[in-house]
Amino acid sequence: MTYMLNDIDEAIDRKFLVTKTLSNQVQAGTIVHIMDAHSEKDGKVTVYYRITYTKQDYTVKFDNVKQFCKWARPDNFIARHYESFNIKEIQRYVKLKDRTFTSFCLPLILVALLIVWAAVLLLFGGKPIGIILGVVMSILVAVLITITYRSSRQKELVKLYSKVSANSNWRVNFK
Repeated sequence: MTYMLNDIDEAIDRKFLVTKTLSNQVQAGTIVHIMDAHSEKDGKVTVYYRITYTKQDYTVKFDNVKQFCKWARPDNFIARHYESFNIKEIQRYVKLKDRTFTSFCLPLILVALLIVWAAVLLLFGGKPIGIILGVVMSILVAVLITITYRSSRQKELVKLYSKVSANSNWRVNFK
């Protein structure tokens, strides 16, 4: 999922979830508060931020606002419940949120289709039964990969909500 700012000034005094680790900066999965930001005449951006929970200040420079948006994005769920998760869970959440059908399922489906059709053509040649079997297996593989993608995403989100619920007074069990 992509988040874009029109101007770096829109980020000032907001919390962002870092989604990409840069050298000498905080690691992915950290919540930061953007304290100040400046745009240079050449389009470069300087961002002054603070790690929300340790109060450490950092400065980072980007070539443009688009690079900043690739580095961090707003995420209210993680910002509200940051103390309920460890860094690995947050990084897994970021990876899960970044998955799309075209970036995750489509490559898997294409590889599976190649394997199915190679196996069908090797076993049956160009016979009609082989072609019918290939079409049926292609549809089956695409549906199974799509269902697996959706269910794994849902399971992971339910797991995170369950952990938040267990650490709060909600008294709601997610299954």
